[in-house]
Amino acid sequence: MPDTLVLIFFVALFAALLTYLVPVGSFDTQTVTFMQDGVEKSREVVNPDSFRYALDDEGEPRLAPVEPFDASGKGFFNYMFEGLVSGDKWGSAIGVIMFMLVIGGSFGIVMATGTIDNGILRLIHHTQGREFLFIPVLFALFSLGGAVFGMGEEAIAFAIIIYPLMLRLGYDGITTVMVTYVATQVGFGASWMNPFSVAIAQGIAGIPVMSGAAVRIPMWVGFTLLGIAFTLHYARKVKRSPELSYSFATDAQLKHAADKADESSTSPGASRFNLGDMLVLAAITATMGWVIWGVVVKHWFIPEIASQFFTMGLVVGVIGVVFKLNGLTANGMAKAFKDGAATMLEPCLLVGSAAGILILLGKGGPTEPSVLNSILSAAGGFIGGLPDALSAWFMLLFQSVFNFFVTSGSGQAALTMPLMAPLADIVGVSRQVAVLAFQLGDGFTNVLVPTSASLMATLGVCRVEFSAWLKFIWRFMLLIMAAASVMVIGAHYLGFS
Repeated sequence: MPDTLVLIFFVALFAALLTYLVPVGSFDTQTVTFMQDGVEKSREVVNPDSFRYALDDEGEPRLAPVEPFDASGKGFFNYMFEGLVSGDKWGSAIGVIMFMLVIGGSFGIVMATGTIDNGILRLIHHTQGREFLFIPVLFALFSLGGAVFGMGEEAIAFAIIIYPLMLRLGYDGITTVMVTYVATQVGFGASWMNPFSVAIAQGIAGIPVMSGAAVRIPMWVGFTLLGIAFTLHYARKVKRSPELSYSFATDAQLKHAADKADESSTSPGASRFNLGDMLVLAAITATMGWVIWGVVVKHWFIPEIASQFFTMGLVVGVIGVVFKLNGLTANGMAKAFKDGAATMLEPCLLVGSAAGILILLGKGGPTEPSVLNSILSAAGGFIGGLPDALSAWFMLLFQSVFNFFVTSGSGQAALTMPLMAPLADIVGVSRQVAVLAFQLGDGFTNVLVPTSASLMATLGVCRVEFSAWLKFIWRFMLLIMAAASVMVIGAHYLGFS
């Protein structure tokens, strides 16, 4: 299979070819207001009746083909650089890239103390015969995080710690991605209260925010159990026959290092676990709890979270120097930070490349002519001509496909729900079902699309090639999308409103 960067290059090439075939169009925007937690909020969304193609001098829909190079940065061969520097500190790509470098360096210091390795060995020793419990417990917790506060990027930091644990337990990098990032997106998609998707989509659709929880909470339980069952089935197979792992080759180097650590654990002092180690674990645990509190209560995002992990790295480094953990020194701290950040180079390149694809298609927003806007309008017109139940299912399919272009839950809601909500009225589908189709399509395909910065970053820290991930994840995607289809169509026929 081709390298991940090769795959992304050909996706970028396909995106560029679309600009030679699809005319560009734009929308006007309008302000909608909605109530959330007793507070009136407003949001700029597209006006579904305002779409128009940009016209050439002859009055025909105009194409805006991507040139090989462009001084404005939208040329095909500009996509890598422009993708790397796109966005701001609050999101993809530059914000996510800097976030990854900072947490990579911080956890590099943590790993340099040796506390994690020694702690994992002790944990395995005390859980002999009960290791399988880690998978359902972790999956459920991360799914809950995705459902309650839209956890996504935060999974990257957790994956750094959980990955070596999974390898020691006989599992692999793919299992780690499943119990961290994939679990968050299962919860994100099936949520009853996600502030970044369900709340915004319901507000735009003009239905009570956070309504429908009596249906969505059992739905979240069902999809979470489905994810746990699938992950357990795969993990047990890998534990019995490691060569069946889809990430067997890329896991080999870290497994070899772990095996050497296990061999050396019989030497005097190798099973070290002293006050310094306990303080390191306390600092990590306190940081994780502090970050979760900040995200839920203070609505922290990438800059604040990165700062907390950087502080954690400094605190852990000082503890390591004071207690001479693995002979750590101040210079050793600096080297460990640089080495940890260096491991993030590959996933950073993947994040930037994926962001560059969206620039090729036009990332200027709904009011600027782009191929993205034309695709959105055409899909709305097609769905409007279908029977009601089929329209509901095609809403799910459209949201799933459109998520390739706009992976942000709130961004996709702002673009698509002003079209899908009135369209639902026309074809006889309730707006609640339209929101359901949006959240399931938006959340679940985040585990597949290479334009998802968080997915590519988590795959990177777990050393899973995107090609290997595709060979594994397609079965889960078929399973979960089949269940989502049954949910949307069933909700329509049962009158979910």
